[in-house]
Amino acid sequence: MIGADLINKILQTALENGGDFAEVFVEDKYNTNITVNNDVVDNGIVAKDYGIGIRVFSKNNYIYTYSGNDSEDNLLKITKEACKALDKSSLTSFNQVSELTKSCIAIEKYFSKTDYKKKLDLINQAISAGKAYDSSVKRMAVRYLDQEQHVIIANTEGVYKEDKRYKTRMIISAYAEKNGDLQSGYIGPGAAKGLEFYDEIDLDYYGREAARSACAMAGAKYCPAGQMPVVVDNGFGGLMFHEACGHSLEASSVAKGNSEFSGKLGQKVASDILTLVDDGSIEKAWGSQYIDDEGTKTQKNILIENGILKSYMIDKLNSRIMNMPPTGSGRRESYKYAPTSRMSNTYIEAGKHSKDEIISNTERGLFVKSINAGSVNPLTGEFNFSVMEAYLIENGKLAKPVKGATLIGTGGSILKLVDMVGDNLSIGQGYCYAASGALFIGAGQPTVRISNMTVGGMR
Repeated sequence: MIGADLINKILQTALENGGDFAEVFVEDKYNTNITVNNDVVDNGIVAKDYGIGIRVFSKNNYIYTYSGNDSEDNLLKITKEACKALDKSSLTSFNQVSELTKSCIAIEKYFSKTDYKKKLDLINQAISAGKAYDSSVKRMAVRYLDQEQHVIIANTEGVYKEDKRYKTRMIISAYAEKNGDLQSGYIGPGAAKGLEFYDEIDLDYYGREAARSACAMAGAKYCPAGQMPVVVDNGFGGLMFHEACGHSLEASSVAKGNSEFSGKLGQKVASDILTLVDDGSIEKAWGSQYIDDEGTKTQKNILIENGILKSYMIDKLNSRIMNMPPTGSGRRESYKYAPTSRMSNTYIEAGKHSKDEIISNTERGLFVKSINAGSVNPLTGEFNFSVMEAYLIENGKLAKPVKGATLIGTGGSILKLVDMVGDNLSIGQGYCYAASGALFIGAGQPTVRISNMTVGGMR
């Protein structure tokens, strides 16, 4: 890892060559990625990566360059070369970095010090539990990953911070076949913890849960299409709101006017009973960091409160454009990406209804147990989600499972149609792919009912 003297030289060079703000991001990362299908290891990677990213602002424009070569000559050279794209400025003085501020998640078991076989044993435990659930389970597939990330972030405002981050997750998929119909189930527990995470959870339960979902959907009839109430279960069902409105609340869209929520602070944009939060400071949560990837302390950001738009997720560059302070939302996959505003742990706060009460008050509709994937256009808010596990609701009770359902709508409309919010808040784990790479994110909610939605299926 490079030290303060070289960092100050990089920052000075950036200002002398056209910048009015400069930032250095240093990353040293260890990670494991293992994929197992039944008893066959398809992929097993243990890797290290190291590099430096340099970002320079000139008013509301920026340039970004990076390298795995940390020699002084190289880093000063690439800084000068990158700055040729900037308009010249006369700013040369800045707050030089000196004393490093350190932060670190406390963990018990380091991934880099754990035998590879131990990680395989954990994977095989989940696979065995899933295969034993039912004879219709034909295949279990598990992807295990862990990461130790050591970063240093410094800039011309005098920020000089170090952070050590630890993440692990096990993505468990089951495939069940009944009468020639093959369906899948999925669950993916993860946390910002060391290997002790797997001592704290029941891997047998997660293996069985993936198998249960696959078995429930195998042989299911196709979902009927039409307009109907939709009840989305707690946990990673929150992915729907992550996609449907979360991206439209990121400054990367808002600042350009490319969001349906641009210019609407203080306005009513959702149901009175809905409060939406993004919080990167939840202790040891999958999407959390002590500081963001620009060195700003993470915090709880209330985006929508009782239906009123209160704030956006803002990074340093877009804070200039919007004339609003950063919110600890500047994130990136690695030193190879410039940061921008991204979600961390995004969720709907708990309401007052029980899950059973929500279902029993729905005469007819669709209960969505889990969502598979989705996409959104931030400008219009239009979204489309595929559903992994779902059931019809008939006479206020869960009825037969249905497959092939899709949820269609716009973020702005769906927020206003939430008419019941449960008391069982839970946050699931996943990934988000956007301009600054693939990020660890939490998405969550209690059980929520949307009074009327377009459901795609079979007529």
